[in-house]
Amino acid sequence: MKSPPRLGGVALAVLAALAQGANAQGANAQTGPSFDCARKLTSSVEQRICADPQLAALDRQVADVYAAAVAQATGADARALAAEQRGWIKGRNDCWKQTDVQACVDSAYRTRIAGLQARYRLVEPVGSARYECPGTPAREAMAAYFATDPPTAIVEYAGATQLMYAAPSGSGARYQGGGRQLWEHQGVALIRWTSAPEQSCPIKK
Repeated sequence: MKSPPRLGGVALAVLAALAQGANAQGANAQTGPSFDCARKLTSSVEQRICADPQLAALDRQVADVYAAAVAQATGADARALAAEQRGWIKGRNDCWKQTDVQACVDSAYRTRIAGLQARYRLVEPVGSARYECPGTPAREAMAAYFATDPPTAIVEYAGATQLMYAAPSGSGARYQGGGRQLWEHQGVALIRWTSAPEQSCPIKK
């Protein structure tokens, strides 16, 4: 069998430089955000993300979670999801208006990740419950709870479904979103649904 030709010093140096460049590109792909930091960035928030490894990692995670959600969305839902993502990016970039820009961007990423994970069931719920609300006939509310960061809940009530995020509470578990609220304490959920009066709904056994 014929042996492969031996490389001279110059050829070896060229190959080493190429390998080093490829490794650098791979490292940048792993440490940078999902968008190209080499292009001209007009947003100071995007410039901040490119310069901050933690924000860049959150950006990559949003991109991965969004891609997983897109894979599940179809038809009108897929179009709405794409429009929603564009709106979310604009909102994230508007964090430059806030006093604490870093905290605003970090929160924008974490709530987006958590919301997509819950809405598209990219993570399994850690618990669920049914609540019986007053009325004739009685109305049922259903909630699925997710150990996302921050914690989330998907609540179904009065013919609508609402994504909610955990909110501070003195006791019990309180979730809010879209002008709606579910606050459970000792087996009873206080449900406020848009402008309707608050309902006291015991857990359904």
